[in-house]
Amino acid sequence: MIRRTHHGEPLAERPGHSLVGVIRMPDSSQSPVRAIVKRVIGATAALTAAVLIVYLGRDGYRDVNEDGLSLLDAVYYATVSLSTTGYGDITPVTSHARLVNVLVITPLRVLFLIVLVGTTLEVLTERSRQALRIQKWRTKVRDHVVVIGYGTKGRSAVSALMGDGMDPGQIVIVDTSQEALDAASAIGLVTVHGSGTSNDVLRVAGVPRARAVVVAANRDDTAVLVTLTARELAPKAQVVASVRERENEHLLRQSGADSVVVSSETAGRLLGMATATPSVVDMVEDLLTPDAGLAIAERDVEPSEVGGSPRHLPDIVLGVVREGTLYRIDAPEADAVEAGDRLLYVKKVTMPKEKEPGR
Repeated sequence: MIRRTHHGEPLAERPGHSLVGVIRMPDSSQSPVRAIVKRVIGATAALTAAVLIVYLGRDGYRDVNEDGLSLLDAVYYATVSLSTTGYGDITPVTSHARLVNVLVITPLRVLFLIVLVGTTLEVLTERSRQALRIQKWRTKVRDHVVVIGYGTKGRSAVSALMGDGMDPGQIVIVDTSQEALDAASAIGLVTVHGSGTSNDVLRVAGVPRARAVVVAANRDDTAVLVTLTARELAPKAQVVASVRERENEHLLRQSGADSVVVSSETAGRLLGMATATPSVVDMVEDLLTPDAGLAIAERDVEPSEVGGSPRHLPDIVLGVVREGTLYRIDAPEADAVEAGDRLLYVKKVTMPKEKEPGR
């Protein structure tokens, strides 16, 4: 069901402040000491501005001594005004007393206000900050990746994206589980609460402007509907979908998926291989982990490589991508590299951590 406002307005057309709770921007980590220092600086800036205003307009003020307002008088007036202390019944009349009030009493009042109302102000302003951040994010987000479903498959997809160097702020998670969204937000991801089958929710997640959409639903029928919706909103985006059963793969492709991963069949193959050649499974796992050991990567062909055989390159080339079609290294089309091709090759990232003896 599409979530709407009281006026029946779709989510995608609502302003940022009304999407607090639907979209959640990742929290910025900040120590309590730094938060207090920032508040003190803000209070000092406000006090300074008040002093300047009072002093510049000092002809409009009257002192009980009727000797005009000095700069110290302006500081004193601003101090008792901003601290809500008031004046009239007890007023310092000597410069020394007023100086003590400014240098000693005022910092104590500021600290007291910070301790007393700091938490309350934090709660009251959190929604406003979230609204501003959401509005800013919605106007600037482009070429991001939307991951629909943050279960086991979705988490693994995000790990691969981040391991390949992608900024967490460029990854948006869509899920109906608040627990899953909290886990995603904890690592710096933008989250949207809602069903990936909803056209409105996907618009809020920025799917029309996304570079890629990862469909990691737990059910095949849900994956089909999500893929249809995502493809309709983003005709040019790369849509990658996961399906549990091979018999449903063609449905995902007909729905607009560019790539389909059959999770149950892939896992079954690895299980079968592990019984006879467990080292092969370890190597496959290494190739699928982009931030350690070896990784499968894709790059543009360099001008000096055009016309040559990909088998003679320093890299271990697995295939050639030409006009969106992948040709394996043993295919006749891959005998010579052409301008505009991309190479699928094995990239050395880092040395994998060696196992300790006896483990």
